[in-house]
Amino acid sequence: MDDIPPYPPIDPTTFDLIVIGTGLPESIIAAAASTASKSVLHLDPNPFYGSHFSSLPLADLPSFLSSHSTSPSPPGSASSDEHHDFSLLDLSTRPLYSSIDISSFSPDLLDQYSRKFNLDVAGPRVFFCADKSIELILNTGANQYMEFKSIDATFVGDNKGNLLNVPDSRAAIFKDKSLGLMEKNLLMRFFKLVQGHFAGEQDVKISDEDLQSPFVDFLNKMGLPPKIKSFILYAIAMEDYDQEDTGVCGDLLKTKDGINQLALYNASIGRFQNASGALLYPIYGQGELSQAFCRRAAVKGCTYVLRMPVTALLVDKDTGCYKGVRLTSGQDIFSQKLILDPTFKVTLPSGSSPSPPLQAKFPFFSPKDDRGKIVRGICITKASLKPDMSNFLVVYPPRSMFPEQVTSIRLLQIASNLAVCPPGMFVLYISALCNDDDQGKKLIHAVMNTLLTVPPPINSESNASAQSETTERKPTLLWSALYSQELTLGQVDFICSTPMPDGKLNYDDLIDATVKLFKEIYPEDEFFPQTSSENHEHDGDGDGDGDVSLET
Repeated sequence: MDDIPPYPPIDPTTFDLIVIGTGLPESIIAAAASTASKSVLHLDPNPFYGSHFSSLPLADLPSFLSSHSTSPSPPGSASSDEHHDFSLLDLSTRPLYSSIDISSFSPDLLDQYSRKFNLDVAGPRVFFCADKSIELILNTGANQYMEFKSIDATFVGDNKGNLLNVPDSRAAIFKDKSLGLMEKNLLMRFFKLVQGHFAGEQDVKISDEDLQSPFVDFLNKMGLPPKIKSFILYAIAMEDYDQEDTGVCGDLLKTKDGINQLALYNASIGRFQNASGALLYPIYGQGELSQAFCRRAAVKGCTYVLRMPVTALLVDKDTGCYKGVRLTSGQDIFSQKLILDPTFKVTLPSGSSPSPPLQAKFPFFSPKDDRGKIVRGICITKASLKPDMSNFLVVYPPRSMFPEQVTSIRLLQIASNLAVCPPGMFVLYISALCNDDDQGKKLIHAVMNTLLTVPPPINSESNASAQSETTERKPTLLWSALYSQELTLGQVDFICSTPMPDGKLNYDDLIDATVKLFKEIYPEDEFFPQTSSENHEHDGDGDGDGDVSLET
């Protein structure tokens, strides 16, 4: 048995493109390149698809986060093993997560169902029914590999535990009992103005001057009260930073972009027959999106190999140009282009001075400035935050929890009917942008302490659990994970890397970055050229090939 190699050889050994990592940007690029008739080898050191965009079982999430919170030393053998034509540059991983805090208050119960969980590494995240990600899923046929359910509602929360319904349509405004008559009239008038502007009605068109002004100034000009402004800015336009504090928000949202976001939200409501609101969530978790594009790529001829670490890059000694990769099996694979998961960094050779051509590539190896951090929290409970509702979004606008809160906090509750947890349990995803780990955890803890009962230490678990569910109105926390994630940018050079999951609620910015990266490496090729046999109709009732499959 010892003579059997652990890794089978890959054949052929030359490709147009090698992609390392099966996160969402890498999977989309692999599918797009395969569709453009490129030969693609898609590798992942993990035994699963999705990388930092995956949905993992409860038992696997802590080890995945921990494995990317330290930077292990790269293998020492690669750089010393020189090929007569190539220099070998070691690949190592860099820490992308920090301040990981895992707490379990009911381990015996959760251990029974560990494999029944599909926990999103990059939550909370949803799809708008009319956003770019849904368009991409439809245009590429990836919708054949996914199913969705509608998110029931969106709320705005406060530090007292109140959850106020967001009136996001005319019908919702009429039904909303928390709004006074004057507030309803102002909001109706505003929505009518925005709809008239996009319909091209000259008498209600928003002026160019107003379109270029800060959105918050335009809302003030419309006479909207603070509560309504907060709904529009943070629960519909989904802004992150306090728009009325230029000291913390240097890049204020312009009116043009704000009303475009409102138009997206409005177009999402009622687009699909079985979707009750504007938002969707995939059954089995967000990791299904990466897998859908991997399946699409495989249909177009992409070769997939999981559990295959890459130890080094092959670089031409004379020119310093990329030539290929060395696998942990020892096999060398060659390609014209390379895409790297953001996990990886290239280690410069130590000892002897590198050749001048290789020295010219040094700027690529220098870590790029990050865009800050996002703190994420995952909580598991046995009761819904709202007893009559399963799947919903909650937004905490800036300053709504405490005066120093300068960013929005978002919470998404998902139930077992989306196959992310066992029946009778709920998963809460919480996130907020932050400058440092301590600031971020303060934001997450503020929401957790407002909405949940956090049990005492594990030795008194049984009494606390029984008591809290009967005497407390707040759901009791069974398990939680808190961690900070680096917001690294993708980069384009003689080899390319993709970005980490961003702080947005949907995937639009990531898709824009992915399309841009594809165009950089293949400027002459169309991004997912559509053939006559793949001409999908976008809207419908869920029965056609071009529809989003929605469970009722």
